[in-house]
Amino acid sequence: MLLVIDVGNTNLTFGVYKGEELAATFRMTTKIPRTSDEYGVMISQILQAKGLGTDLLEGSVIASVVPDVMHSLVGGVSRYTGTTPLIVGPGVKTGIRIVTEDPRAIGADRIVDAVAAYEKYGGPVLVLDFGTATTYDLITEKGEFSAGITAPGIRISSEALWKQTAKLPNIEIKKPGSILAQETITSMQAGLMYGQIGQTEYIIRKVKEESGIADLKVVATGGLGRIIADETDTIDIYDSSLTLDGLRILYEKNQGKKK
Repeated sequence: MLLVIDVGNTNLTFGVYKGEELAATFRMTTKIPRTSDEYGVMISQILQAKGLGTDLLEGSVIASVVPDVMHSLVGGVSRYTGTTPLIVGPGVKTGIRIVTEDPRAIGADRIVDAVAAYEKYGGPVLVLDFGTATTYDLITEKGEFSAGITAPGIRISSEALWKQTAKLPNIEIKKPGSILAQETITSMQAGLMYGQIGQTEYIIRKVKEESGIADLKVVATGGLGRIIADETDTIDIYDSSLTLDGLRILYEKNQGKKK
């Protein structure tokens, strides 16, 4: 079995693969400081609760955009699973060529998503990840990571509204029944959700226009991505396991294994 870990700004997302099958997933909050023993014990206990012992793990791989957690996390994984994690970063074989001005500035999570989308769906493909930030990454037919757009995520926008204003509340993020809101909460929900839908559709159109790729496939992932994907026909595929699949694919590429 393979343990894959996506370290995001909000959550750590874990997956366990049996071959190409995603057998289990679970999450932890990123912002809570933990020691290596705490990570190790929590991972071990959760796996046992799911009927998956750490003794069955043959490897592990981590992609992270939060450097501060890595020392403890890597130590915990190594000590409690008996595997040495592959860390996604410079020197790791990806099969994707980054042709932006500063390739080293591209986040590990975006590289993982790009690898997964290109391997699973081919190119050209535009990869959308609705996470803490909303990202749009263009991968060409030849597998070149050629451009990326970064926007505030829906949750960040929501938090900015209630934290920076005296009377606006913290709200549940969901699409209201109508954009014609008549009270505060639904007016905020309408602005957030329809604003995100409009942003998504406009950026996709502009990417197609400026790249000249009219038949560009659009693949979305991320926690709130399904809500957006269900509301627009500009997104072709919503893939909830895209990032975890990308970590598995990267591990296999770097272990000399066939897909």
